[in-house]
Order: sequence, then structure tokens, then C-alpha cells
Amino acid sequence: MGSFAGSTLPPDDVVVSALRAGDEAMFAILLDTWSRGMLRVARTYVSTDDSAEEVVQDTWLAVIGAIDGFEGRSSVKTWVYRILVNTAKKRSVRESRTLPWSALDQDAGPTVDPSRFHGADAALPGSWKESPAIWPTPESQALAAEVRGLIGEAVAGLPPRQRIVITLRDVEGCTSEEVCEILEISPANQRVLLHRARAAVRGRLEGYFETVKQSE
Repeated sequence: MGSFAGSTLPPDDVVVSALRAGDEAMFAILLDTWSRGMLRVARTYVSTDDSAEEVVQDTWLAVIGAIDGFEGRSSVKTWVYRILVNTAKKRSVRESRTLPWSALDQDAGPTVDPSRFHGADAALPGSWKESPAIWPTPESQALAAEVRGLIGEAVAGLPPRQRIVITLRDVEGCTSEEVCEILEISPANQRVLLHRARAAVRGRLEGYFETVKQSE
């Protein structure tokens, strides 16, 4: 299987054989294991929860219809998520909510102060001088809930390509290789989009915690 977080399924060949044989129990396991994450990913493209549910339903229908042609060149989950993303993209275009995928990378420019990165003469040029934790872990449950909401708002406000990359990487636990396969983008593009997304969310959180600190 791929390295998605929380995978407890049998090997891919077992899953594929079961699906091809019409094994309803295996299909139910896949639904239980993957559908919640698929809904989160679909929701990054479409405008309502109902639309996201329809995208997931259409994806499962497409998976069942195409399973006989699965060639095993990627993990089953990567293959399913690629179908999901393509289905969601088509739906979002119908909703006229976003521009075509090829036109969505219009979010160039730094999202954090460039002085926070090492210069060209450093051992790792462009890396963080001081690497903060991606997500703070506040002790207060009330504060934690507020931070989760803030993270959700920050992610929702990202440009579409950044939003889907950070959702796949940091929420769904995909590897960079899996994201490149699912979205059919280059490793360099994936790194840039993820960096910008994380930096934007981190900046939002830093501003929030600075406000909290000042109010104490």
C-alpha cells in the first residue's frame, strides 16, 4: 500500500482482486477507511458539502467501473484519489467556482519575510533559519479548538493549488511522491506549493499567538 496515514488495509493485490470479484465487504471497508478523507479533498474543489458527497459517490462508481483496468503502476489509494481529484475538478468547473487547473498557479511571491530563510551562500540555501513547528500544540482545550478552527480558515483561504497540496500532505498524510502522482505535478511544483501553503498558515498562526500573548 501507499504510505497514507492510518492505512490498515490488506495489500493492494488482495484489495484489487476482491473488488474485481464484487466483494461487498471489501468495498465497505474501503468506504469506511477512505471516504472521510475523500470528502475533505473533494471539498477543497467544490462549493458545498453536498457537492463533495456527490463527487465522492461519482468517484466510487468510477472506481468500480474501472477496476478491471487497474494496472498497478501506483498504489490503489493513489489511483482512487487521482480519480477523485479529476472528478472534483470537473465538478468545480461546472460550478464555475474556479479557473481551469492550469490557470490556478497565479499565487507567486513570498508569503513570509525572506530574511527568515538562509541565503544563497548557505549550506542549505532557501531553508528556514529557525524551523518552527508546523502546528502549535496549546495546552488549553479551548485554545486548541480555536486554533484548529483558525487552521481550517487559513487553509480554506489559500489559493486552490496550495489548498489541495497542503490538504493531501498535512491532513491526509500523503507523501510528496503520492501528491505528485495524484495531481500530476512536478516534485518542484509540489514543494513550492506546499511551502507557500505552510508558510501562509504558519504566518496566520504566528499572528494569532502574538495577539494571545499580548492579551495575557
